[in-house]
Amino acid sequence: QGVMEGYNGTTFAYSQTGSGKSFTMQGVVDPSSQKGIIPRAFEHIFESIQGAEDAKFLLRASCLEIYNEDIRDLLGADTKQKLK
Repeated sequence: QGVMEGYNGTTFAYSQTGSGKSFTMQGVVDPSSQKGIIPRAFEHIFESIQGAEDAKFLLRASCLEIYNEDIRDLLGADTKQKLK
């Protein structure tokens, strides 16, 4: 709800490799009961935006992976490219 009031929001997942972070964040499309945190958050945000009157919104999202001290942009054109 704070995001809809203008505050920045962050979802951070940290744990061992293979522990289920990707599934928790992304989930699966079908059945819809197994959608992850990110699709559910986006649905909530877009539903709130559609119901808002006399307001402007700027929505920006990024998805980064930090692994072995390397940072990669998972939404970029080349997800294998390391960021500085």
